[in-house]
Amino acid sequence: MALAEKLHALLLANAVSLDGNDLTPLREAAKKHKVTVVCGIDERDAEFSRGTLYNTVVVIGPDGDLLNRHRKLMPTNPERMVWGFGDASGLKVLDTPCGRIGTLICWENYMPLARCALYAQGVQIYIAPTYDSGDKWIGTLQHIAREGGCWVVGSGMAFRAGDIPDSVPGQSELYPDAEEWINPGDSVVIEPGGKIVAGPMRREVGILYAEVDLERVGIAQRSLDVVGHYSRPDIFQLRVNRTALIPVEFEAPQSAQNG
Repeated sequence: MALAEKLHALLLANAVSLDGNDLTPLREAAKKHKVTVVCGIDERDAEFSRGTLYNTVVVIGPDGDLLNRHRKLMPTNPERMVWGFGDASGLKVLDTPCGRIGTLICWENYMPLARCALYAQGVQIYIAPTYDSGDKWIGTLQHIAREGGCWVVGSGMAFRAGDIPDSVPGQSELYPDAEEWINPGDSVVIEPGGKIVAGPMRREVGILYAEVDLERVGIAQRSLDVVGHYSRPDIFQLRVNRTALIPVEFEAPQSAQNG
């Protein structure tokens, strides 16, 4: 079996199914500590073929309920060989005890219309789980904080070669130096207007803390509200199709007529 096939089989076997109990430990932890959890997962389709993977982010409320699932709208470049295409059924902003939360994954944060869809729903805390890193990426998140007048949390992925289990096919050949940083992480918290208030946490593993003052959102949007007083709906309009896109629809058989 080729290396790519071995890796895909391993990814498929370890993917999260939302129909089962895979998220139970995370949901129980959210309920126990009364926190809202935003977590990126590799999701395995549990409704149709059971063979397609999605790059997904879930939001779990402080009562342990699954509040939302958003599948990445556009897998980037070679990612299309791994993940399926998401739809806008999960492109939502949610009320939580810590504010109105919205999420976009990695490079879909470069999609202006996807960002606009979150701004239009009054996002206050914009969360971007990502594999990207570096100053250019952080600059993108700062731009989003200015554009949307919202708090932006960039959740990076910091790990070294030694964090990959030896059992993963090709690990030693691809990453012979266990101390090599494969991704530096660069998690960051940015206030409305673009100022960095925590991080970036680069080449270290830990927890990033920041005080989020939601009043700053209104202050920032006083001068720039791109879906409010700074919009031009007479010229520009965005239509978002929230319908879940399904490949097969099964109809119940019609009952036989009497007589």
